[in-house]
Amino acid sequence: MEPKNTETKKQATLANPFERARESFSGRLLTDPQFDECMAINKIIGREIHRSGRFKDKLGDYSYAFSRSEKFDVMKAETILRDLFKETTGRSMNQLRETLMKNEEAITDDHRQKAYESACNIGDQMEQGDKLAFHRALAEQAQGLAEELHVTDVSVKRMMAETFEEAENTKLHDWGKELDEQHYRPQIEAAKQERKAIQEKSKGKTRTRSRSRSFSRSGPQ
Repeated sequence: MEPKNTETKKQATLANPFERARESFSGRLLTDPQFDECMAINKIIGREIHRSGRFKDKLGDYSYAFSRSEKFDVMKAETILRDLFKETTGRSMNQLRETLMKNEEAITDDHRQKAYESACNIGDQMEQGDKLAFHRALAEQAQGLAEELHVTDVSVKRMMAETFEEAENTKLHDWGKELDEQHYRPQIEAAKQERKAIQEKSKGKTRTRSRSRSFSRSGPQ
């Protein structure tokens, strides 16, 4: 029988998704740098599933890139990534995708109302933000609601666009162009002018120092 403290340590390790993946069959095949790279890749793939509900293109691309510098082929790289993803998340990539798709089928009118409110919030967010473009504000609002509803960012953006047009009789992205002109571009132009003024001031100081050094070298005539 294993000592009690050893068994407790083993249980704690299995409860930690990262450690569980490291101690899995696929995880044990990898060096620390290889494992860290796989974790980083799977984070990217997981984010893509939550964003768009897709993963195969990114999985294929990153499997190829990962295998190119290692001693196993693309299929082996893909298998390792899939295995470690399931160990860390408790679901396969496809199971996560299917869960998000199923949740989208259960969208209610209350959810659509939240999507409209999120779309309207973009105006205040851009007005109060620092050089915040419409596409970024839209992405942030969509991500926040997507996490709440457990659906994809893309589905929320679609709801935001649909509900906004229904309520305001104008396209969300057309309003976004107006917001960019009203809030984002003036801030960008102001920042450019400020940077230009600083550069001109710096150049003036440099010229002054150069003339001062030239006078010191030549001395009074």
